[in-house]
Amino acid sequence: MAENTAAETGAAPAAHEADAAQAHVAVEHAEPELLGFAPPVAVVSASMLVLILIMVWKGVPKLISGGLDSSIAQIKAHLEEAKTLRAEAEALRKEYADKIANAEKDAAAMLEHAHHEAEAIVAKAEADTTELIARRHKMVEEKISALELATINDLRRKAAAAAALAAGDLIKANHSADADKALVDKAIAGI
Repeated sequence: MAENTAAETGAAPAAHEADAAQAHVAVEHAEPELLGFAPPVAVVSASMLVLILIMVWKGVPKLISGGLDSSIAQIKAHLEEAKTLRAEAEALRKEYADKIANAEKDAAAMLEHAHHEAEAIVAKAEADTTELIARRHKMVEEKISALELATINDLRRKAAAAAALAAGDLIKANHSADADKALVDKAIAGI
């Protein structure tokens, strides 16, 4: 029974389609016409042709090309301005790159100059220190010499004073007034 239903269902649409195709072929439709003589395609074509002719006569293509030309001119002006701005930016970049390079060179020169000055200051300090040590050494030697001389002179003075005292004691002990008289006479005779 299921087979019969499937066969009937499959056969029914096919038969229905065949009937619809025959009915469609059998009926002829009439083409619409404008005022009984022109098909709609010709009317639409003629309308478009008239519209295009009116647009050409009124100068719409010139208006469109003028608008496009002005847009092109604006775009060219923007491009030229962009080129100018780019050139200015490149010039500024180059200028700042040169300034940075010069600043680096100046910094290197200043650093080298500072090193030379530091070396000169160290050399001068060493020379000054050597000179100061030599002067102080000389001053110490002069003080020592002066102290030695003062000590020697003091010793000589003390020795002379002690010798004079001892000679005076010896003369007192060994010489009397008669001996002194003989010495004075001898000294006078020698003159």
